[in-house]
This record gives sequence, C-alpha cells and structure tokens, in this order.
Amino acid sequence: MRLAVLDIGSNTGHLLVVDAHGGAAPLPASSFKQPLRLAEHLDDDGAVTPSGIDALAGFTAAAMQVAEDKGCADLLAFATSAVRDAVNADEVLDTVTERTGTRLEVLHGEDEARLTFLAVRRWFGWSAGRLAVFDIGGGSLEIAAGKDELPDVAWSLPLGAARLARSLGPSPDDGEIRALRRRIRREIAQDAGNLLRGGRPDRAVATSKTFRSLARICGAAPAADGMLVRRGLPLAGLREWIPKLSAMTRDQLADLPGVSPSRAHQIVPGALVAEACMDIFDLAELEICPWALREGVILERLDTLPHRDRTTDA
Repeated sequence: MRLAVLDIGSNTGHLLVVDAHGGAAPLPASSFKQPLRLAEHLDDDGAVTPSGIDALAGFTAAAMQVAEDKGCADLLAFATSAVRDAVNADEVLDTVTERTGTRLEVLHGEDEARLTFLAVRRWFGWSAGRLAVFDIGGGSLEIAAGKDELPDVAWSLPLGAARLARSLGPSPDDGEIRALRRRIRREIAQDAGNLLRGGRPDRAVATSKTFRSLARICGAAPAADGMLVRRGLPLAGLREWIPKLSAMTRDQLADLPGVSPSRAHQIVPGALVAEACMDIFDLAELEICPWALREGVILERLDTLPHRDRTTDA
C-alpha cells in the first residue's frame, strides 16, 4: 500500500511517501519538504507567531495535495517539539485543521524516542544486541535504550539544535559557548543513570540531520554513496572539529560538506550535544542510522494492519 507521513519538525516540514507492506522495508516513492523553522518562529512568551502558523498551514495544505496526487491510501500527520512546547499549541493545531482539514497529532517526546528506537531496531536487527539511540532534532534530544523492539528507557530533553542556536545568539563568544556546554552536560547527566543501569549498549546509534551532518564533516561517506554504506561519528574527530566550528562564520559553516545553509547556525550547538552524549555515556563512536522517526511511524502503522493488508498492495 502507499502511505504518506507528514512530519512537522522544529526545522522542517517533510512529507514522505512510501510503498510499504509488512515484512519489507518501506520504499520511498516521493518526498516533499520545506524549511519552516518553527523553533525560530516563537515570540518571547513561547508562542508560535502568526507568520509561523501561516507557514505551517500553507505547507500542510500543499503536502496534502501532494499526498492526494501520489495516490496515498493513508496519511499519518504529526508534529513534534516546536508545536508540542508552544504555549499556543491548541491554537496552532486548530488553525491548521480549519485551513487544511488535517489534524496534526502531537507526539510526546517519549513517543518520539520510542518510535525512533523501533526504526533503528528494525534497520540493524536483533544481532545489534542492546541498543542505545540518540536523536538530535530541532527542538529536542531523544535518548532511548533497550534489547527489544520497545526500549527499556526513553526520554526527551529540550536540547534541540535549533532551540539551542536561538538561545546562543548569532555571534557567541567563548564564554557563551562554554556556558552552553555546561548546561547541556548537566541536563543530559541528570537522567543518565536511566540508560546506564540497563548495562552498556552493544551498539550505539545516532539518527537525524544534525548527526548526519557532523558525521559528514568528520569524513563519513556522502549521501550519494547510498543508504547501505556504513557511516559513523567518532568522538575523537568531533573533538578536533568543535574548536574549528566555533571559530567559523555562518557562511564558512554552510560551505562544509553535509551542511545546508538554513542549518549552518545549528552546527555548533548540535556538535556540543553530540559530544556530551558520547562523553557522558562513554561512547567512542556513534553509528549513523538512515532510518529515524518517520520510518518508525510507518513501521508501527504497518504492524497494526490486518495480515492480508500488510502483505498486499491493495
């Protein structure tokens, strides 16, 4: 069957259309995305601004049309931390519904972590053993770990790359960066025992654009080489790069491999979060998984279908 997933993230709105059935990997058929930067469309009170709501509603309407044009039998639409944490979340959701006829489901942070973990487990399989999974989004950091398809522990922290970039400002000095580094490490370490008590992971994995960009900066293969190429983010390489990244201008960051201009200002805070995760959990490297939240949502949906629907294209 053909499914569409509409993912309203803190950075980007992304509609992914896949051909999928139970027992097979979802096959991407079409992709439509647009930078929304909802994490940056917040006023001083933490409300999504009218311009942010307009951008979200406009993109949702366009995405619905794409899903219809591509013949999707089902559409799963959800929003993450930028909408979830907004003080006017209900107004945002109601406005989008009124203008587009689509009601966005707001995922809790723990559900983000759980669904991302499911996608990573399905990608690597049971031979991966106990997994630890880290996902830096625009608004939040998700952490999950476990030996089954459902994680033993899953939690979310307000340490997304876009959120932190907004708090850091356009031209931070060394003192501001060190202060942010301390804050990030304190927040991650506060609940680190949740993961550590379950035992050391057999495989530590990262997902998301931020981790992919950092891995590419540190020498990982480009996206053009395909999804099946192994990619990793080494702690030693990241540590070497962080002082260089902190000294670069936004234009210089945007020229780095794997970095898009719209996210260049998020690279330094994202790198600080990634380094903290690896330090606090004593991980020398994170392996990059190409599947993440969207694939987790698709896989969970397929698991709920009757057997006859999961194994046919009807």
